[in-house]
Amino acid sequence: MNSTTEKRIALISVHGDPAIEIGKEEAGGQNVYVRQVGEALALLGWQVDMFSRKVSADQETIVQHSRNCRTIRLTAGPVEFIPRDNGFMYLQEFVEQLREFQRENGIIYPLVHSNYWLSSWVGMQLKSIQDSKLVHTYHSLGAVKYKAIAKDNIPLVASQRLAVEKQVLETAERIVATSPQEKNHMRSLVSSKGQVDIIPCGTDIRRFGSVERTAARADLGIDPEAKLVLYVGRFDPRKGIETLVRAVRESKLHGSQKVQLMIGGGSTPGNSDGRERDRIEQLVNELGMNEFTSFPGRLSQEVLPTYYAAADVCVVPSHYEPFGLVAIEAMASGTPVVASDVGGLQFTVVNEKTGLLVPPKDVAAFRNAIDRILSNPQWRDELGRAGRKQVINKFSWDGVAQQLDELYTQLLEQPVKEQPVKEPALLS
Repeated sequence: MNSTTEKRIALISVHGDPAIEIGKEEAGGQNVYVRQVGEALALLGWQVDMFSRKVSADQETIVQHSRNCRTIRLTAGPVEFIPRDNGFMYLQEFVEQLREFQRENGIIYPLVHSNYWLSSWVGMQLKSIQDSKLVHTYHSLGAVKYKAIAKDNIPLVASQRLAVEKQVLETAERIVATSPQEKNHMRSLVSSKGQVDIIPCGTDIRRFGSVERTAARADLGIDPEAKLVLYVGRFDPRKGIETLVRAVRESKLHGSQKVQLMIGGGSTPGNSDGRERDRIEQLVNELGMNEFTSFPGRLSQEVLPTYYAAADVCVVPSHYEPFGLVAIEAMASGTPVVASDVGGLQFTVVNEKTGLLVPPKDVAAFRNAIDRILSNPQWRDELGRAGRKQVINKFSWDGVAQQLDELYTQLLEQPVKEQPVKEPALLS
């Protein structure tokens, strides 16, 4: 195998387009992860092709991000947005188009890194058909997700997802867990088989942390004396935004110290995130919080560092997060975090050192944690400095890419196993 082939990789992200604007429906942490990993690997000499679905006729088929890194959009299924729970039926077409792309370009990817369970099915097909080595990152585990929602809301595809997630854990060359907590969930809820490495998500430590609080507030027109509480993320009931809204409403500082709540995130009218935004806006109205609550909409990657820098505290009230990219973006910006004591947030947020961890859905606990930070500016600044240091030491994209590079290189040096690979679960 020559050096060019050894350094070629396909990153599969069927529903998480790495070239799309972050913040759109179903565009969030996974999209950032794939894009940033791809670009960082390219700087280490990898030829990186990132495959996703085309969801609009006006999207470019190939987006060149850098000399060695590009996004390739395949037209698997109708050229329109398809919610992730409805995407399974188009995976066979995705595989066929990816293989056609390989044939047209004289490429066989020796290494595939799939992201999310839909992509893992594609990865297992490529492993079975052409002996590609397979690495997989879950981004979200069905076994955890379905425990956290009402039975009536569990999608029809749930059983298929659970089967595929178990199969990829047992058949991929390596699973990349983004936190020890996620690895523990794999072992306790999915399977004891398979090899798992822990390599965290990362963030851009040069961009986040580049703006000073006073300048950020002047940019955004925020009162220098305001106590700003920030949420960044999708509108989704599982993100726990209602808990945050009620916590700020009950804050002891509410009314006396110019508390402001800013809920940043995009939404699409009529889609699930649009309905959740409407619900949250109605709640804010019912609780009489309109005067000090704002919805700035989708926050682009260009303006996000300014919003994080302007905040006194960033709140991540999710019911579950396998990692929690927002937490490390805020910490990289020198802003302390109040987060749910769940999943990867237990790994990224150091309780009482870079922020506070509290039980999910617990309004009183979130209120108390937010009040503790807002009422003590000196401690807030100490938490912010410790958070920035923590991210620099553990969660830079450069460091993440270096760890992945070492893993990929090790896998490519291993001989292909002789035993037959079990066929991926069939589409139904």
